[in-house]
Amino acid sequence: MASTPGILTDWPWTPLGSFKYLVLAPWVIHSTYSFMFGEEGTDLYYILVFPFLLWRMLHNQIWISLSRYQTAKGKGTIIDKGLEFEQVDRERDWDDQIIFNGMLFYIGRFLARCVLPRAQTDVPIWRGDGLVMTMLLHAGPVEYLYYWLHRALHHHFLYSRYHSHHHSSIVTEPITSVAHPFAEHITYFMLFAIPMVATLLIGTASISSYFVYITYIDFMNNLGHCNFEFIPNWIFSLFPPLKYLIYTPSYHSLHHTQFRTNYSLFMPMYDYIYGTIDKSSDTLHESSLRKEESPDVVHLTHLTTTKSIYRLPLAFASLASNPHTSTWYLWLLWPVTLWSLMLTWIFGRSFVIERQRFDKHRLQTWVIPIYSLQYLLSWQNEAINRVIEDAILEAEQMGVKVISLGLFNQGEGLNSYGGIYVRRNPRLKIKVVDGSSLAVAVILNSIPKGTTQVLLTGNLTKVAYALALSLCQRDIQVVTLQQAEYLKLTKSLNATEGKVIHDRSYGQKIWLVGDGLSKKEQLSAPKGTMFVPFSQFPPKQLRRDCFYHYTPAMKIPKSLENVYSCENWLPRRVMSVWRIAGIVHALEGWNEHECGHTMSNIDKVWQATLRHGFQPLISKVD
Repeated sequence: MASTPGILTDWPWTPLGSFKYLVLAPWVIHSTYSFMFGEEGTDLYYILVFPFLLWRMLHNQIWISLSRYQTAKGKGTIIDKGLEFEQVDRERDWDDQIIFNGMLFYIGRFLARCVLPRAQTDVPIWRGDGLVMTMLLHAGPVEYLYYWLHRALHHHFLYSRYHSHHHSSIVTEPITSVAHPFAEHITYFMLFAIPMVATLLIGTASISSYFVYITYIDFMNNLGHCNFEFIPNWIFSLFPPLKYLIYTPSYHSLHHTQFRTNYSLFMPMYDYIYGTIDKSSDTLHESSLRKEESPDVVHLTHLTTTKSIYRLPLAFASLASNPHTSTWYLWLLWPVTLWSLMLTWIFGRSFVIERQRFDKHRLQTWVIPIYSLQYLLSWQNEAINRVIEDAILEAEQMGVKVISLGLFNQGEGLNSYGGIYVRRNPRLKIKVVDGSSLAVAVILNSIPKGTTQVLLTGNLTKVAYALALSLCQRDIQVVTLQQAEYLKLTKSLNATEGKVIHDRSYGQKIWLVGDGLSKKEQLSAPKGTMFVPFSQFPPKQLRRDCFYHYTPAMKIPKSLENVYSCENWLPRRVMSVWRIAGIVHALEGWNEHECGHTMSNIDKVWQATLRHGFQPLISKVD
């Protein structure tokens, strides 16, 4: 939002929310009906408007994913600052301008039919002279008028009411290019319509010229707002005049940091003509191309459900920036889902999805393209371990200090909680961390003070055993529902009589639950029970009269930069302890692995985590 919003700031369909696409429905239905049953002949332009809008959305999404992936890798970064949730929310409605343009295309076709001869409005698929004329009109009137409009928008009156909304984003993304108030988009369309209307009036318009021109505008807009540089110097050395005809991401990035330079649309020639070129444009371009960084800490996670691919930071920003919830419309994308499943099966190697910075340490999150269901199939263990080990060795070659294992990437049956990789590679310099010590510390500090008895149920893991031991040491009685669990705990802990008991009365109000919690057990809990998960995945919430704590996690300090997505089901700016453990391990410079059956000192890990600004998470009520 602009600092002092002017008239026509909001889009007319803002009150419709996610149903805003319905404003196109009458036109889409009518164009389809006319194409199939019309008596006046086939109007290709009319029927192709909607597919073209879908193409524009896909084109923009490709740029978003490419930009976020490249930025996550840290190669060619222009501005070394992070995105925040505020910017993601501000730019989430990037498709509004596509809806607006679609409506104007439909309305423009209707008006043209009313005032122009039919032969002139039935534009052909291709005309070469029309495409040339479109490009000339863009380079001349459009670029020239935009330059002066842009300078006018930086006058304090218009800037405070409109253009400051766009400049709220210092670190730009491709979708920043269309983050403007409604009034600005009206003026931009009027400019970009000049070549389209002119070629229509002189009879040289074609469907191809419209398609190429709008795609060119989208392409250049997205290119200029990437926060990474990729246009090589040799292009401008080979053909020097090109620097007047095409801008680069670093060129336009200077406009967002300096504000009073580099006003041109896509062709810098008018900045050179009128003396508004930033003198550091060439220097920034060269220095950005040389930038490349390696992470200090890597968190290795994996895909959960088939639809989780859409919730990655590289995919849909609006989904990634909120905790995972059921989203019905993702089922409509089943062809894309199937295609992504095939790609992950073919390539099967880890890839980076985001990058953060904290206390001079560079952090990255890598994803293994394996789904949760595959981890439950024992015959997949060898293939999964191979992918995880390859990721660890790749991180080792990059000089990474610590790698933490998230979700199912650690498990007793899969890899002995990560210990198998250390045994296979005894000379590993990178430290492998499973985060068990911090998980236990967080759960212990989630139990209300004064508690004397807790119920522990679910699949017994390394965390569960360590948790039971710590509880016994604190004189808190551990209750199990299953005889088998009772026997395993007493044997493992050598617990004295009364420390661990087997009781099926379901009278406890504090339940520590892991994977395998049954529906019957959950429904048998007394009213007001607090369910505290010790597993990586949360239990299904069946009770409205009970409290459900998040899976072990903590709030992150404000100084941890570039956090603009949610980690699975966790709230904003909250990280799982398995991820935090790796960060703290690197910050403290600890020189040992925490994997296999090795545990770090729980109190030491907890105090170190608090010292670095991570805060306990208050339980939620559902």
